[in-house]
Amino acid sequence: MKIIIAGAGEVGFHLAKLLSYESQEITLIDPSRQSLLYAESHLDIKVVKGDATSIRLLKEAKIKKAELFIAVTSSQTTNITACVLAKQLGAQKTIARISNTEFIDFKDEVGFPKLGIDELISPEQLAAKEIELLLNQSVFNDTYEFENGALTMLGLNLTKTAQIIGKTVKEAAQLVPDVHFVPIAIKRFGSHLTTIPRGDTLFTEGDHVVFITSKGGDEELCKLAGLYKTEIKNVMILGGGRIGRKTTKGLTEDKGRFNVKIIEKDKDRSFELADRLPNALIIKGDGRNVEILEEESIADMDAFIAVTGNSETNIISSLVAKNRGVKKTIALVENMDYFELTHSIGIDTLINKKLLAANNIFRYIRKGDVVAMTKLSSMDAELLEFIVKPTSKICNKIIKKVNFPLSAIIGGVIRDGEGMLALGDFKILAGDRIVVCCLPNSIRKVESFFY
Repeated sequence: MKIIIAGAGEVGFHLAKLLSYESQEITLIDPSRQSLLYAESHLDIKVVKGDATSIRLLKEAKIKKAELFIAVTSSQTTNITACVLAKQLGAQKTIARISNTEFIDFKDEVGFPKLGIDELISPEQLAAKEIELLLNQSVFNDTYEFENGALTMLGLNLTKTAQIIGKTVKEAAQLVPDVHFVPIAIKRFGSHLTTIPRGDTLFTEGDHVVFITSKGGDEELCKLAGLYKTEIKNVMILGGGRIGRKTTKGLTEDKGRFNVKIIEKDKDRSFELADRLPNALIIKGDGRNVEILEEESIADMDAFIAVTGNSETNIISSLVAKNRGVKKTIALVENMDYFELTHSIGIDTLINKKLLAANNIFRYIRKGDVVAMTKLSSMDAELLEFIVKPTSKICNKIIKKVNFPLSAIIGGVIRDGEGMLALGDFKILAGDRIVVCCLPNSIRKVESFFY
């Protein structure tokens, strides 16, 4: 698949890196020679120096043969213009990174596809939505919704209080009368390997386990894992940038549900936030100062969210919050290597804009009709949602009779808007939305079932 990426910044470089692992034909465009030299020396890709809005340059990059054009420069205007030109010059599909989320809110009214832009993504909005979802599922480390919650992915760490420790997957399912969850991935404590569990797989203390749940599955998991669902009411957000602002706006739209307090060190931005977010309390101060956090009653907070532009500040302040008894801590990080430290350093969840943007874009390079996709954080696995077509190899098949690879598992099925767990005797029909978890070595084979 020929893919052209405009922008060799953080998002563009990370995308190029992930896509190059997939043996895609990647061309990276950027006006910065230094950024391109770094990318070219570290990745197996082609680089082109110049302005992505140059028609001559796009033609030189063979835009006519591009199956996917992704514009992720720091300039929203450049991204939109480049996508419009790329489409007119023959690119099959275009994706533009934007900062003004009004474009997403009114995309149907404006009709961006008619202009030549097939998809709009905002890494900041994706991060804000991720944070809201994590607060709604406060006892879990990872979460992702399919079809507005018909099926939900939930991740947790098994402590010694969990009833399922020492039991197999099959035995754990027998602990509840009508099971609404299925484990889809396990990472043992101290290990870098991700395992796709089977019926005889044993749960052990320290495991990080990812489940797919249908309605009611979250409550069952809380009970079996020895966790107690606590309502998140008081939220402190460190950093009033785009993510902090968007997160606060989303949390305060349901007036009265959340009490949100933002700490922002920039005076002008603090006044701007106070004008734009009347339902939140804005505090001007440096969140790196522990005394300020204590003055603002950090110990009384149910959740602490650090989304400044500095990863180290976010991590350290979240650790301070955890030390003061805050139940839920979330930190924004830019360094992908930090994800390996998520569960060992004591922060509940680390989020990364690049990874969220990549997840959103990745489904366009997957074969088969992929409508949603996410990479499991700190795990070497992908979660994909396919639509079953009448011509799909898996259509009208009973699951246990499908020769599905051992390094993949069908987590659940959404049929007519209802999420259900798909066990061995389940028959898959055309129109079903199938959620699959798979390791990288089985992705190609999994895709072949849904052509």
